[in-house]
Amino acid sequence: MEFLKTIKGIIPEPIKKILRPVKNRFTNKYKSELSWWRTSHKKDNGRFNNSHYQRIMLAMAEEKDSEFVKGKIVADFGCGPRGSLVWAQSAAVRIGIDVLVDRYADEFPKDIATHGMVYVKSTENMIPLPSDFVDILYTLNAMDHVDNFPQMCHEILRVLKPGGLFIGGFNLEEPASPCEPQSLNEEKIKRNILESLEVLSYRITNKGPANNGYAPFFEGNLIYTPGNEGFLWVKARKKK
Repeated sequence: MEFLKTIKGIIPEPIKKILRPVKNRFTNKYKSELSWWRTSHKKDNGRFNNSHYQRIMLAMAEEKDSEFVKGKIVADFGCGPRGSLVWAQSAAVRIGIDVLVDRYADEFPKDIATHGMVYVKSTENMIPLPSDFVDILYTLNAMDHVDNFPQMCHEILRVLKPGGLFIGGFNLEEPASPCEPQSLNEEKIKRNILESLEVLSYRITNKGPANNGYAPFFEGNLIYTPGNEGFLWVKARKKK
């Protein structure tokens, strides 16, 4: 393993760009994602830490507290098994949507059972929820994981109620990888989802430090160089 890490570190970036599509083609996305979550679970000493979600998701929504979710149906698309909506206790229902929900239940049952969330298994083409159902729909660093970006944008719009809030966090201009087959940019996001919504807030920035990538959002230092890797946070309303 150390040998492979050493080899990877000395391969020039132009060569990596040539080899990356070949690697992606032969790597199983779901196995890679589960492996990442297993490693995270071990780092968290066998019980996922989810305390950071409240700060991030309130900041994305530009809210000081969770009062805005009270009595609402709140969902998180691409939630993972960590318990991303544990903080939203005043919501009527908290729904985690992910293509690997059944595997999370098998791998991390003690975590899943304590989150107070309804976990729903999505497919790569459909979210199995009724149309016009969700009041507030979050997604954070998840839309680049889907196989069919336009289709899943359509599904997000379908399940969101008219007048409902879409609160999205997107990773921009990252090279495609086995876990993240989509390389997203502003134009693609606007064309597939934002043009169908009333945009209330649009914040974009270069990435922060490696150990605190979202720092610019909290520091108010939003500087973005088009074409560079960065983050986009959007708050929008579905048109009635």
